[in-house]
Amino acid sequence: MKKINLVVLFAFLGFAMQAQQDLPQNPEPGKCYVRCTTPDVYENQTIQVKLTPEYRKLKTYPAEYKTVTEKVIVKAESKKLVVVPAKYKTETITFLKKQGANTLKVIPAKLGNGSETVEIKPAYAQWELGSPAPDCASGNPDDCRYWCYKGYPAEFTTVPVKTLANDASTQSNPIPEQSGTYTKRVVAEPARVVEEVIPAEYGTITKTVLVKDAYTEEVIVPPTFKEVVKEVLKQKGGLTTWKEVECSLVEYSALPINWNLGSATLTAQAKNIIDTRLMPVLASNPGVKMEIASHTDARGSRTNNKALSDRRAQSVVNYLISKGTNASRLVAAGYGETKLKNRCSDGVTCTEREHAANRRTEFRLIQ
Repeated sequence: MKKINLVVLFAFLGFAMQAQQDLPQNPEPGKCYVRCTTPDVYENQTIQVKLTPEYRKLKTYPAEYKTVTEKVIVKAESKKLVVVPAKYKTETITFLKKQGANTLKVIPAKLGNGSETVEIKPAYAQWELGSPAPDCASGNPDDCRYWCYKGYPAEFTTVPVKTLANDASTQSNPIPEQSGTYTKRVVAEPARVVEEVIPAEYGTITKTVLVKDAYTEEVIVPPTFKEVVKEVLKQKGGLTTWKEVECSLVEYSALPINWNLGSATLTAQAKNIIDTRLMPVLASNPGVKMEIASHTDARGSRTNNKALSDRRAQSVVNYLISKGTNASRLVAAGYGETKLKNRCSDGVTCTEREHAANRRTEFRLIQ
């Protein structure tokens, strides 16, 4: 019993060591890795298979005739000359009967009222004798008197005057010109000589003519081919390597395809989403496998939901293959209603928005 346990222990340790050796070398914390198995690369070649060979067929044809009605001339064509007289027309001629001129009107000058202030007496100052001082000790009355130098303002007077508001001018008024008309006869078409053709006269005759003599026709029947498409191995795969990828690509990412009810057919909008979301991921991660996972809500039977999700996932895979992606890199997985994202399972009343959260298509990179 101990011997058996030791054998199991050694086998487990050997498996663990082998698994450790199979992991990426020197991985960095926080990084994600996927194992890329280089697939066998095939290319489609179209070949032609000859179904029937080329051969000849001979066929004889009798002479062919037809009845022809031929037009023959019974009176030759001739000509005659016709003189066409000139044609006249009346024209009305307009002429200048009286030339235009102008009349002039004199507008007199206009004067306005104003005033002008004139200084009639300038300002001046003079010495003037004042009263005697009351405490004057002199007996002369002209002594002890005050002399003051007193100033007087200028004197002005206002004189009314006339001012020029508008000077004299002239105003021109046009005298319109006058026109007159007269009529005259002019040649519209000159006289000419016209040559008229007297047409020929024809009759008809009927005759039988050979269209084509009897002959033998050789017909080459071309060979027929059928195009057959076959896969040809272009590059042998099998090498396993580890590749660092974005960690978000290892988890399921939403592929926002709005499937029509009960349908697994890709619309033009859905194909555009695949082109812009999936094709760049596959191109930047050569050799890595991708899972296309499709889900439904819980309405309907589990069997029908599983089948519908399988068809939708496979539709995405088929489209990627048609765009040149190797089928060995793609896995279509339909989960039906087995992985609901909310409480909306069978028998639970939910809104349409809650059901829509379960109807989804996702993708992720896998080993």
